[in-house]
Amino acid sequence: MPSEVAKRLRDRRLNVWQEAKAIAEAAATENRALTDEEQGKWDALQEEMTKLDTRIRAVLDTEKRAKDADDAFDALSGKKPADGAARGAAGGQMAEEVRKWARGEEGAGRVLEVRRNPELGPVNYRVLTTAAGSASSIVPTDFYDQLIAHLIEVSGVMQCGPTVLNTGGGETLQVPKTTSHSTAVSAWQASPLPTSDPGFSMQPLSAYKYGVLLQVARELIDDTAVDLLGYLSMQAGRALGNAFGNDLINGTGTGQPAGIVNVATTGVTGAVTGVSGAPSYANLVDLEYSVIAPYRQSRSCYWLAADKTIGGFRKITDTTGRPIWEPSAVLGSPDLLLGKPLVADPFMPAQATSAKSIAFGDFSQYFVRLVGGVRFERSDDFAFGSDLVTFRAILRGDGTLVDRTGAIKLYVGASS
Repeated sequence: MPSEVAKRLRDRRLNVWQEAKAIAEAAATENRALTDEEQGKWDALQEEMTKLDTRIRAVLDTEKRAKDADDAFDALSGKKPADGAARGAAGGQMAEEVRKWARGEEGAGRVLEVRRNPELGPVNYRVLTTAAGSASSIVPTDFYDQLIAHLIEVSGVMQCGPTVLNTGGGETLQVPKTTSHSTAVSAWQASPLPTSDPGFSMQPLSAYKYGVLLQVARELIDDTAVDLLGYLSMQAGRALGNAFGNDLINGTGTGQPAGIVNVATTGVTGAVTGVSGAPSYANLVDLEYSVIAPYRQSRSCYWLAADKTIGGFRKITDTTGRPIWEPSAVLGSPDLLLGKPLVADPFMPAQATSAKSIAFGDFSQYFVRLVGGVRFERSDDFAFGSDLVTFRAILRGDGTLVDRTGAIKLYVGASS
C-alpha cells in the first residue's frame, strides 16, 4: 500500500486542483476572462501540480524499490512463507549469476537473454542463456519485469493496453486487418437477405531490431553493494523504450513499425482557437464521439497526447464552466479527460497547425509484437583501454493498428 507521504502528496494535489478549478469556474460563471491576479494564481497552482506529480512519482518509485529489497531480505531470513522464501533465494541467486556473467567469469558465457516463459504460470521465470555447451540457469521474473517496466514508462502507447504478441521466433507474422464491417439492411418478409461480408486483409508484423550500447565501470560490477540488475534494466529499458516507443507513434510502416499517427484515421480537424493547433471543448467532444460506442466503451479506451498538450487540457472548460480535466484520486492511475483515462506520450506531435497531436480510442486494437526477450551481450575488449565493460542490449519488435475502420481516431490542428 502507498505510504502516508504518498497519500498526503495525493491529497495536496487534489486540493491544489480544487483551488484552480474554483478560479476557472468563477470566471466562467461571470462569463469573463481571468484577471491578471487570477491568471497569476492559476499559473502558480499549475506549476505546483506539476511539481507534485514529479514528487509523487519519485516517492512511489522509491517505495517500490524499498519493498522489493525488504521482501528479498525477509525471504532470505525466513520471515516469508516457503514459496516467498524460495522466490527470494532465487532472486539472490539471479543477482549473483548476472554479476558473474557481467564479470566474464569462467563458464558464464557472453550472452544473457532475458525472456518470458508463459508455461510456468503466475510465477514466471526467465532463462539465463550461456554459451554453447554451458548449463543454463533459471532466473526469476524481476529482471525481466524491471526491464519491461522501464520500457513501458517512457512509451505512452505501451501504457494504454495494446495487444502484445510475444513470439519465440522472428519470422514475419501475418495478422488479419479489418478494413470494413458487415452491414445489415431491412427486408420484406420471405425476401432474400443480401450478403455483407466484412473486409479483411493481412497485415505483416516483422521483427525490427533496436539496440543500445551501455558501458559500465569495472568497479561497479565488482562492488556487490551496487544494484547491477536495477542499473542495467533501467538504462536498457529506457533506451530501448525511447527508440521503440517513438516508432510506435511516428513509424512509417516501412522498415519500422506502423505508428499511430500514420495509420489511425482523422476524427476531427480543429477550428482556429487562438492557440496554434489547440483543440476546443467542442473539438474534444467531437473526437470522443467519432469513435463508435463499442470501442469508446472499451476498457482499453484512452486519450493520448504529449505533456504540453495535456497541460492545455487543464485550461479547457465545458459549456457550464467546469474543467473537463480531472485529477486521478488513485495513486498511480491516469488522470481523466471527459471521464476517460489520459496518458502522456513524449513522442506524440506537439499541437500545431495541421499536427496530429491527440489520439483517442481503443488501444487494444493496436498490436505490438515482441520477439522473445531482450538479449544482452558483453564485451571486455570494446573499451579495454578505459577498463569499461560494454553491454549491448537488443530488442526486436513491431507494431500496427489491426482495425483501420476507426478504432483509434486523431485530432488534427486547424490548418491556420
